[in-house]
Amino acid sequence: MKNSILFFILLVTAFSQSQTESAKLPYYEIPEYSNEYTAGTTAARMVDGLGFRFYWSSEGLTEKDLQYRPNEEVRSTEETIDHILRLSYIIVNSTLKQPNGELEAADLSYLEKRTQILENLKTAADILRTSEDISQYKIIFGEKEYPFWNQINGPIADAIWHCGQLASFRRTTGNPINPNISQFKGIVKQ
Repeated sequence: MKNSILFFILLVTAFSQSQTESAKLPYYEIPEYSNEYTAGTTAARMVDGLGFRFYWSSEGLTEKDLQYRPNEEVRSTEETIDHILRLSYIIVNSTLKQPNGELEAADLSYLEKRTQILENLKTAADILRTSEDISQYKIIFGEKEYPFWNQINGPIADAIWHCGQLASFRRTTGNPINPNISQFKGIVKQ
């Protein structure tokens, strides 16, 4: 009985700390939208939407969730998060006008990857939101540059697609996303 009580206290403490840490991350809810429609505010809103979807599709994943894969030919949830991390770097590097390089995600924990993705997306969205000319944010791979158009149909759309996979995978493992989130409004319903 004593061990059960101790285990319960540790579990509640760990859960509370996890919730506190998550609440400090960007995209618990989508930021207020701009009063102006510009290329920059529109692109920023797309990245904000991605951030919100990633926040909730990756919130509270268990080891069982992270290891899940529908079959051997499909990435696991954790491998999908690694891919989203790489995409988030392509997105933020574009707005920072930096070339893309190799990234080794294996050195980071799930929570570190999640935090980095959300911070990358927030940085990119903040830069885009104030930009007068988003054509300056090219995707750079070595000597090759791609226009911002490729950002929309490439890394941004791809990452949104993979957030849907995360939501589906976790539903399969019995850990569905919070039912109180509104993707349409970008809020958590009370």
